[in-house]
Amino acid sequence: MFRTALRNVLAHKARLLMTVLAVMLGVAFVSGTLVFTNTISDAFQNSSAKGFDRVDVAVQAKSQADKGNTINKTPELTQAMLDRSAKVPGAANAVGVVSGFTAIADKDGKLIGGGFQSQGGNYWGDKDPRYPLKSGSAPHGAHQVAIDAKTAERAGYKVGDKVRLSVNGPVLTPTISGIFTTDDGNVAAGGSLALYDTATAQKLFGKPGTYDEIDVQAAPGTFQVALKTGLDNALGTKLVETTTGKKLADDQAEQIAASMSGLKQGLLVFAGIALFVGTFIIANTFTMLVAQRTKELALLRAVGASRRQVTRSVLIEAFVVGVVAGGTGLVAGIGIGAGLRALMGTLGGSVPDGPLIITPGTVATALVVGVVITMLAAWLPGRRAAKIPPVAAMSSIHAKATTKSLVLRNTLGALFTGAGVAVVLAATTMDGSDGQAPMGLGAVLLIIGVFILTPLLSRPLIAAAAPVLRIFGISGKLARQNSVRNPRRTAATASALMIGLTLITGMTVMAGSLQKSIDKMASSAIRADYVVSMANGNELSPDVDNKLKATGEVTDTSPLRNVYSRIDGSGESLTGVNGTAIAKLTDLKVDNGAFTVGGDQVVVDEDTAKSHGWKQGSSFTAHYEDGKSTPLTVAGIYEGNELIRGILVDSRTVTPHMDDPGDMQVLVKTADGASGATKDKLEKALGSNPAIKVQSKQDLSDDIAKMFTLMLNMLYGLLAMAVIVAVLGVINTLAMSVFERSQEIGMLRAIGLDRKGIKRMVRLESLVISLFGGVLGIGLGVFFGWAAGELLGTKMATYELVLPWARMGVFLLLAAAVGVLAALWPARRAARLNMLTAIKSE
Repeated sequence: MFRTALRNVLAHKARLLMTVLAVMLGVAFVSGTLVFTNTISDAFQNSSAKGFDRVDVAVQAKSQADKGNTINKTPELTQAMLDRSAKVPGAANAVGVVSGFTAIADKDGKLIGGGFQSQGGNYWGDKDPRYPLKSGSAPHGAHQVAIDAKTAERAGYKVGDKVRLSVNGPVLTPTISGIFTTDDGNVAAGGSLALYDTATAQKLFGKPGTYDEIDVQAAPGTFQVALKTGLDNALGTKLVETTTGKKLADDQAEQIAASMSGLKQGLLVFAGIALFVGTFIIANTFTMLVAQRTKELALLRAVGASRRQVTRSVLIEAFVVGVVAGGTGLVAGIGIGAGLRALMGTLGGSVPDGPLIITPGTVATALVVGVVITMLAAWLPGRRAAKIPPVAAMSSIHAKATTKSLVLRNTLGALFTGAGVAVVLAATTMDGSDGQAPMGLGAVLLIIGVFILTPLLSRPLIAAAAPVLRIFGISGKLARQNSVRNPRRTAATASALMIGLTLITGMTVMAGSLQKSIDKMASSAIRADYVVSMANGNELSPDVDNKLKATGEVTDTSPLRNVYSRIDGSGESLTGVNGTAIAKLTDLKVDNGAFTVGGDQVVVDEDTAKSHGWKQGSSFTAHYEDGKSTPLTVAGIYEGNELIRGILVDSRTVTPHMDDPGDMQVLVKTADGASGATKDKLEKALGSNPAIKVQSKQDLSDDIAKMFTLMLNMLYGLLAMAVIVAVLGVINTLAMSVFERSQEIGMLRAIGLDRKGIKRMVRLESLVISLFGGVLGIGLGVFFGWAAGELLGTKMATYELVLPWARMGVFLLLAAAVGVLAALWPARRAARLNMLTAIKSE
């Protein structure tokens, strides 16, 4: 039986090729994901470890908490501490580290990199081993700066150029004294790093004479633990904490692994989808292969082979196919991993240098996935074939499914579908986080149910295409009859495409609806023309509001100033606003009371009011960090959103309780409304500062839209793998269908149907099957998009379902294109059959 199975594999090489390709693509996706994430993770970990090569022990200040559980200011690391650290036995040298935010502008005045990744620091002495100079020299004085090589390359800067930058203050224009290389993770992620001499960095970052960290390097022969003990004894452990370089590197490696796990899981989900789609194709292929060899298997049974031996022979074939597909998929996956890494570079993402990582786990996973998926998909057809009595198989009376099996299948499909719909609908009534798991379960049940019911659904849906197919005469009629002749095969073929389009359509519906809700939120919640904020999310200086008012273009402004307080024993953040202007700058719906902010009158969003049991007229006391308190009264309760929420208080009430007032945002209304000219004037009034963003409501929406667009494009790229697998499935099914119908095609040729008619028949059959899968996929995708939107609507009041008709039309055209392309080879093969040879075939 083993030799027979191997001979069958070799005898049906062409038929099994598509199965090998389907498995190979799925395996390639899995192994490519593992290679890519392992390579990136290893590169960042090695880069991080290099960063700690010169740090044997790091000294940091320890935050102190008083009896009231409020956090005091972090103690400062002074020059005296640095000197003591350098004199500890076993210390070779000690370096004081200063860091903060620095925004660097390109030659057009635009911010380089993301604001959160724009960093600044100090260059230690004339030759800092942490930052090897590529060109130029170390920075000295307030008018010199050194920048990293990647930033210099992106912006086209060189030594001697003037550069515009900002450090939470006015724009500076120092000269670039040097360009250095670095393993800094922020720079690798597309950010920037600017370095000043130590005294300048301390002054710019508001830390004169102090440091954020002291890095101590051990003398030869001194262990890190011994050096750490010496530093603890010299500096004390009440105000500072010491960490060995190994511990820092290990912690960083764990953080990198944790951050990469999300990406890895996301990619593996799509790999699973590709394999899930591929499983249908494999099962379909083996079902047809077994059906074609029914008489051969019956003969084996007649000469003494048992049912187990027949099933085992099919599984051996599947094992051979799985091994071949797993091996080729692994090789292809290594190529995919290398390609994804290169693609990150072309898209602007920077990755530290390092080798391609292929672990034994990746190799084992690829082979196991290939073999297991193929054998599981082949087990049911093999078992079904083994159950057929030899005499029945010889006479082919097994060919049609019994009424009992069809009723059982349809009943089971209806139960799964009904349960899936019920669970999804129930999930839409739950809170956002509580409904996620039930909705996922319902979606799986519904997809399985629709797949089981697809043979039943195929007849009426394909029959609906009959009027169109009549246009093509006898070829169209034959194509429709061929499509419904074997509903199970048609269903398995269409389902592969259905799953891919379900996911693509569902995600498109959600992304479009979310974008619409964000646009609606920005337009409905804010009347202001512009929102001004820091690029890194830090606080703006109060001078920003004054400069904006002085332009003559501005009619109303309101800074949003966060103030920490304790209310009813729990921490609560108050938002200080301009009480006289906030109503003109926002358009928040008030459900209870009036939108009045001033003195002790405040407005509160619904969620905060509900958590404290407040209503209009409720009073409470806010206790500030300076030890003082203020009685406040709720004037109204409004509907909060992602842009504005919480307790809004007049700034004049809370500012006296702040040591260093700063604004998170400033809302601005201008006389002429939002326009490019007005925006330019506001930016110039702020010194064309790269650290400050001036955004219109459209700019806010566009920023968020970029995130959705990037994410959606990535998902389209990943789901394309599932569509490719589906295409292979259609080709596979048609090719085998043509082989099965060789005699029939020969008869059609003999009675007058020409080669063009044969080609047209096969192409139309493929088109109908593909459109059938496309209609099911788009329908399910819209349903899932709606259901997920209902869940999101519990967290986002402005959520509104948007059906992307144009894109759905494109998806349907994509399904049609899949059908046309998939039919090219099978149609050509059918047309070239010799009619006499075909008529004589069995």
